[in-house]
Amino acid sequence: MTELRLAAFDLDDLGVISAQVQDAVLTVADIDWRPSERRLLIAMNRFAWDAPHGFLRRDNERRRSVLQFDRVNAVRTTGIRRDKGGEVLAMLALRFIAGDAPSGAIEVVFAGNAALRAEVECIEARLTDLGSRWQAASRPHHQV
Repeated sequence: MTELRLAAFDLDDLGVISAQVQDAVLTVADIDWRPSERRLLIAMNRFAWDAPHGFLRRDNERRRSVLQFDRVNAVRTTGIRRDKGGEVLAMLALRFIAGDAPSGAIEVVFAGNAALRAEVECIEARLTDLGSRWQAASRPHHQV
């Protein structure tokens, strides 16, 4: 299976990446804000929603991935304690809040009322699998 590599430059593209990072888990220490580079990196163990599933089998696979945002002017968090690097966060979705076009904010929403907000010049995001993959113990389940 090939490694996933996605780029987002508009709202539709960001929605595709959001679907692929749903149910990713990471620690607070996996969030790397580099203000001098105007870049935000979030390493994660993402559930491979894109993995093929056979008729009689359901592969539950996680992959080590990195989510990168460029052209970031500022980063703010709520419900995330930077001094608790080992605390685990479960990613739910990415949202874009429009500002003066094309600027705005990308919100990374986590379970437990935690969120990260990246003020951006424009949408420029990438999701890249890093090669590591393993069998997940279970498949995330969402009530409709």
